[in-house]
Amino acid sequence: MFGKISIIGCGLIGSSILRATQEKKLATKISVFDKSNKVTEYLRKNFTVDICSNVHETTKDADLIIISAPLSSYKEILLTIKSTLKEGSILTDTGSAKKEVNKIINNLNLKNVNWIASHPIAGTEYSGPEAGFASLFKNRWCIISADKKVAEDKIKSLENFWSKLGSKTKLMTFEDHDYVLSLTSHLPHAVAYSIVRTAINKEDKFKDDVIQYSAGGLRDFTRIAASDPLMWKDIFIDNSENILKVLDNYSKNLNEIKDAIKNKDSKKLLAIFSSTKKVRKEIIEAGQDTDKPGFGRK
Repeated sequence: MFGKISIIGCGLIGSSILRATQEKKLATKISVFDKSNKVTEYLRKNFTVDICSNVHETTKDADLIIISAPLSSYKEILLTIKSTLKEGSILTDTGSAKKEVNKIINNLNLKNVNWIASHPIAGTEYSGPEAGFASLFKNRWCIISADKKVAEDKIKSLENFWSKLGSKTKLMTFEDHDYVLSLTSHLPHAVAYSIVRTAINKEDKFKDDVIQYSAGGLRDFTRIAASDPLMWKDIFIDNSENILKVLDNYSKNLNEIKDAIKNKDSKKLLAIFSSTKKVRKEIIEAGQDTDKPGFGRK
């Protein structure tokens, strides 16, 4: 499918792309780079691919370059690889925020390179190359964003790549992507971090009991809150405008519940709780979860 694919950053997502690309034979050659010596050592022990000592070498003659590193490292990476990018190549990424990254790309004025952003909506609470697996993207959405000037065949080529990895693809503008993800992903993470910090207080004498008897609600929030701190720090900074807006709306809704509780307004509470119940059914109908007990999770 591609002559050479370059993967920059081999944590959970990058190493999963590597595994899936190898398994499905989507490239004649795969080269990878990660600035962590620990990650590089893991890659050398577990993969038979071209593991490069510098990012320049990784991207040389690559037809598809995938940046799967923390958002805060994009600018440095792009400045470093700018001069080695192959004419006509596709440059993509796997980040969860796009607007700010797109600004960096535009400021660099990359010539004859097709910048097409990707966001595979896939992951776990674990991080690092050892956490990756080839089927991570199976039946998951991958959102693709590109300027109108990008050739249609290049976009189709990238869509096909993600489809081969098992993903369903959706085209979306950079702005729409960041807004939608602020609601579907970034807000839940902000809430999860806050809830776990509230429930698990190191100085609370009931801390051990709270952990020991965690019900499904708190347990699932701890899974979300266990996500990679560096990655989520970058996301909250890069998509701060949207996240602050949705957090303001969340605060208003939370205050509405607080007032109903304070006033013992059972009618209001019932109306609030009933209005959200149908969303669960709609998510299941959209194929984003299962109606099995415990969400079908073991």
